[in-house]
Amino acid sequence: MDPIDTIDDATAAAAFRRLVRHLRHRDDAQNVDLMGLAGFCRNCLSDWTAEAGALDKDVAREAIYGMPYDRWKAEHQRPASPEQLARMADSVAKNTR
Repeated sequence: MDPIDTIDDATAAAAFRRLVRHLRHRDDAQNVDLMGLAGFCRNCLSDWTAEAGALDKDVAREAIYGMPYDRWKAEHQRPASPEQLARMADSVAKNTR
């Protein structure tokens, strides 16, 4: 058994909410940089949330971003450089699922 499966749901949910709030606070951490380093970003997290809870994609994104996704993009997202896009592509290629 994977040790993560031994954590009770209330604890896991609290950690998840803390992660989401941390990412909201760190709007300077661009999604492309998160993808380049860890192979996932806020969009991935919102997609996983939508899938886990059978939620509408836009509802899940607003829950993760703390505002409508289009607004977050307009206020916080900067254009990605070729270097960022290359790191992201290399990183995502390591994902197994």
